[in-house]
Amino acid sequence: MKTFNPNRSNVKQLTIIIITGLSGSGKSTAMAAFEDSGFYCVDNMPVALLPKFLELPIESETEIAGIAFVMDLREKGFLLTYEGIFQSLKKKGYHFEILFLEADEDILVQRYSTTRRQHPLSQGKGLIDGITAEKEQLRDLRAAAGKIIDTSNYNVHELKAKILEFARKSKKLVPMRIQTVSFGFKYGVPHEADLIIDVRFLINPYFVPELKALDGENPKIKDFILNPVETRTFLKKYLDLLDYLIPMYEKEGKAYLTIAIGCTGGRHRSVTIARTIFNHIRKTKKQVEIIHRDIDQSQ
Repeated sequence: MKTFNPNRSNVKQLTIIIITGLSGSGKSTAMAAFEDSGFYCVDNMPVALLPKFLELPIESETEIAGIAFVMDLREKGFLLTYEGIFQSLKKKGYHFEILFLEADEDILVQRYSTTRRQHPLSQGKGLIDGITAEKEQLRDLRAAAGKIIDTSNYNVHELKAKILEFARKSKKLVPMRIQTVSFGFKYGVPHEADLIIDVRFLINPYFVPELKALDGENPKIKDFILNPVETRTFLKKYLDLLDYLIPMYEKEGKAYLTIAIGCTGGRHRSVTIARTIFNHIRKTKKQVEIIHRDIDQSQ
């Protein structure tokens, strides 16, 4: 189970899916499919609590692909407030997609007969009247949905496969975030790294007395490391590789990509190369940030 913790990433960088639709159309199956795709899922989320919930950053041992909320007529005030809340959150920079599930009336009747559950709008009236009333009440929400799936002809396994396909595509709503991290192998490899490159083969300024006290962001260190032909050859080949790999990761819907660059102490070579990689990626208009994890470690 993925948990929320105030020390991790901002929810604005995640895809947010609102799963809604007719009762009996398969929303529980859809939520299970999103969970299998790496989404953090909440069932029957009160829409009034959504803004506060989204202020909470996320912590997870694995990457969170996004967040999925099941919202429907089980909450009595949902229809009165959802539109204003959704619009307000979009203006604040949250990325939303509404997934609306529906099914033919006879299919819904059959499903309710099989499960013996009570339709939320059938109190004091028949099941068909409840289904009809729900369709009418959800008409505007259906019109606002970015994706509508008619589940009439799907069994549970087929519907889950359909939702899994949609979930994978939904990860692409938010651009992939790229992070370049410099580190020192003597302090351990970053556990979040997707790609690790060891640059200890490059010339080391640590052994030059007048350079030892400087770090890899200093122009003198940059010149020392970047000028040799071996460094220039390495960077050309590695940056070409990244130019090929990054679109491939984006195509697969990856939310985060962490590129870790390591040298012995994490102060000189890895810092300079991480900055060079960061500058290269930033020129491609990608979302990228840089962290020098060990630059301030004692020498």
